[in-house]
Amino acid sequence: MDDDADNFFTNLDRGNNTFQNRLRNAPRDDDDVPMPAALPLFEEDEQETPLQRLIRHWMNERHAPDILPVAEDVLAGLLDHIRRQSDTVQLLRSDPSSSEEEHFRIMLAQTEVERVKFVVRSYLRTRLYKIEKFARYIMTNPEIQQRLSENEVDHARRFARLTDQHFYVSVLQGLPENQQTLDDKTPFLPPMIAEPDKSHAVFVHARQICPPVRLPDGSTLTMQKGHISLTPYSVVEQLVMRGEVELV
Repeated sequence: MDDDADNFFTNLDRGNNTFQNRLRNAPRDDDDVPMPAALPLFEEDEQETPLQRLIRHWMNERHAPDILPVAEDVLAGLLDHIRRQSDTVQLLRSDPSSSEEEHFRIMLAQTEVERVKFVVRSYLRTRLYKIEKFARYIMTNPEIQQRLSENEVDHARRFARLTDQHFYVSVLQGLPENQQTLDDKTPFLPPMIAEPDKSHAVFVHARQICPPVRLPDGSTLTMQKGHISLTPYSVVEQLVMRGEVELV
């Protein structure tokens, strides 16, 4: 490796347990490394990494019938980290002095980067699906709009406008004037604006001792840390918002 590359690795995050150091100092396959103990079903350590926080938001978003507040800070930090890691991997792969074993470790590191990208893409696709499904509901509820990023609100507004125009040209313009709206609330019929079904049952895992919640039958439920329950989403909605429980 030339002098410039040596200086790069020497000066990059000096004194820290950097990605480059962990990569180059990783144990060999034939090293006598003790096998780690089996991991618990749920992580007990309260200090979550950014990836663990994103995975929790991702699972909550996938299982919740309603759209949840966007994890914008976590996403921004992870995307910036992925960008730096990818640049570092490309630099190491282009180094002619890297051994075959180092290239294998670099490949594993690149695989981990792709795994994080998969979680990010799936999280964003899940939110995009909900935004398009409930676009008109979102645009009629300022409280829900506060859960979205600016780009998501803009997309919901454009999508709702396009669907309204499509319905008008295809069907509504041929109906009587008093029936050309999409916000009619006819008794005993489903609403014309699609809304999240908060009565949908979800599995919840308590991350801490939770305050009592009232069930539909009038009884109360108090979840201790680690407790898993099956309950309507409306019962635990505020607990999910506060991060006291997670959906599984």
